[in-house]
Amino acid sequence: MAGTEGRPRRILVAGGAGFVGGHLCARLLADGHSVLCVDNLSTGRLRNLDGFVETGRFDFVEADIVDGLAIAEPPDAIVNLASPASPPDYLRAPIATLRTGSVGTLTLLELARATGARLVHASTSEVYGDPLTHPQAEEYWGNVNPIGPRAVYDESKRFGEAACAAFAREYGTNCGIVRIFNTYGPGMRSDDGRLVPNMIMQALTGEPLTIHGSGEQTRSLCYVEDTVDALVRMIERDHRGPVNVGNPVELPVHRVATLVKELTGSASSLTFLPALADDPRRRKPVIDLAERALGWWPRTDLRAGLRKTIAFFAGEREVLRR
Repeated sequence: MAGTEGRPRRILVAGGAGFVGGHLCARLLADGHSVLCVDNLSTGRLRNLDGFVETGRFDFVEADIVDGLAIAEPPDAIVNLASPASPPDYLRAPIATLRTGSVGTLTLLELARATGARLVHASTSEVYGDPLTHPQAEEYWGNVNPIGPRAVYDESKRFGEAACAAFAREYGTNCGIVRIFNTYGPGMRSDDGRLVPNMIMQALTGEPLTIHGSGEQTRSLCYVEDTVDALVRMIERDHRGPVNVGNPVELPVHRVATLVKELTGSASSLTFLPALADDPRRRKPVIDLAERALGWWPRTDLRAGLRKTIAFFAGEREVLRR
């Protein structure tokens, strides 16, 4: 799809009812494309797709890509976002996560091979595990515990990358891999279980903000619209990747907590709990390749992004109280 920027396309988004998927569908529709969203709704929500059908260019199919796909109209591009992505979700469904990342990814790759579609595979910074190299560049192979509880997600994503690379080598399939680092923003579930929604909901309800471990472990938080912009740029190019997509501003978790308290005006205290198994100690992407290959870098300031996210969750609570 190189050089097709601005031309309407038919794009299949697997996992399109999820947090990032819903934002991606919205962006693609705004850009004039047609979208086929496929999701089994195990973690996605139909509310993330509100108003899309009215465009006349959006279709939704409730299906599990593990079971195969029968698509009437061949897509020009496929984006694979199908997978539980938060630790509570994939720890609740370990086998389903492994199947989605393996069998499901192969299903989409076979579709891409048969139709000539560009496939963009959403991998994750978790392929780096608890990194021994800092910051993390694409050349780093990672430090993953293959039998730990988080391995069901980490290894399924590593398998997906290997499958994309194999299809590209053996069949010439047009694949691109993006490694998404911590992403946050409006549309996340309040029970998502990840750092930002957990802390915001605790701050809004006056509960203690829970920090696992010392709080010195770091995260790099990228606003969802910036992440989606990188995905769109990857669709429009023929770069194979992998390409890191994340914010290179690194913050300790306790600093994120104090920032959430400040922006919400919360008097919540901080509570420290035991560290989680295989929780990475440091996260910071090297995004030089994204800048060169995609012309991309994150543009949203953390404070601005958190304010929008806090406003979203405050609105959610207001709706629940009515």
